[in-house]
Amino acid sequence: MERIILIVFDSMGIGELPDAEEYGDAGSNTLGNISKAIGGLEIPNLYKLGIGNIQGVENLSRCEEPMGNFGKCTELSKGKDTVTGHWEMAGIVIKTPLNTYSQGFPKDIIEEFQYKIGRKVLGNKVASGTEIINELGKEHVDTGYPIVYTSADSVFQIAAHEKVIPLEELYKMCKIARKMLSGDRTVGRVIARPFIYDKGKYIRTSNRRDFALDPPGKTMLDYIKEAGLDVMAVGKIEDIYNKRGITEAVHIKDNMDGIDKTLNYMKKNKSGIIFTNLVDFDMLYGHRNDIEGYAKAIVEADKRIPEIISYMNREDVLMITADHGCDPTTESTDHSREYIPVLVYGKNLRAGVDVGIRGSYSDIGKTILDFLDIKNDLYGISFKELIKNN
Repeated sequence: MERIILIVFDSMGIGELPDAEEYGDAGSNTLGNISKAIGGLEIPNLYKLGIGNIQGVENLSRCEEPMGNFGKCTELSKGKDTVTGHWEMAGIVIKTPLNTYSQGFPKDIIEEFQYKIGRKVLGNKVASGTEIINELGKEHVDTGYPIVYTSADSVFQIAAHEKVIPLEELYKMCKIARKMLSGDRTVGRVIARPFIYDKGKYIRTSNRRDFALDPPGKTMLDYIKEAGLDVMAVGKIEDIYNKRGITEAVHIKDNMDGIDKTLNYMKKNKSGIIFTNLVDFDMLYGHRNDIEGYAKAIVEADKRIPEIISYMNREDVLMITADHGCDPTTESTDHSREYIPVLVYGKNLRAGVDVGIRGSYSDIGKTILDFLDIKNDLYGISFKELIKNN
């Protein structure tokens, strides 16, 4: 029985989708543009897996004899956010985009939220999370009013100093907003953004929590759990799927902690899937247009790949992918509409196979269920036959 290790390098897109211009993302190419900006990325292990061999990639080195299989996936869903990307790779294609609030939230939403939490709010605009806490942090501390903001994505974000609004109270506020923002008001996620004051500035902590929706249909995770296998979630995965289809979960402090916890699950030798999201690429660097920081984070993650492979059993399958783009080289600080890479390695798989340009992120979930020999009605086309050893 195969075990799947699926690792999402959050926001590491590899080139604009054909409809990127409709989303304001023409020219976006997160990985390729970062590599170009710094004069080349030193990521030998990703190169060995074949990331530079993917059709249409730019500014990445090609490997003559890759040990992995490689390709890229097209997003069919309408949107470019975390929930949409993760849901699609698990088999859910969103045809109607989730609501976004480019002018801030309407008066009726804010007034109802203020009434239900018993205090006013600050902000209520589209903003960078790091900028708005430094802009409004002092006023928040002085008044005790939480900071509400959004982005180009379908999110309602609530920021608060951990000593002004304790974590449990902040999470309670998020649950209130989550119940409100349904139906015609639906947003993909309500996000708790706690912060502290340190060394002369306000900084966000690792106590972030995402409050998502139930996926509107059966996902890859549901199928795996129903088959009696383990679904081990690392990072914000359990939040993205609202705990649906998860058998056990652990949150993380940063990317390296995420890889450590992935390895801990691998050591347990349970059957099923270990599903990991490494969010630092997106949260710390993509949204802040920090090219050097993003590049460094990719290099750090690349160095851990041999360690991950060393813990793989013969029947294990490692997949590395992304969920959207967030190109730090562009003026935008929001997600970008991009292809995502799909890299697949297994000691018992073929090597060097180009699985092509896949028609949907859902091909990832379909292939995973194929490897696990689970019958399903999931959307997508499996590419297992292309890479399995005959």
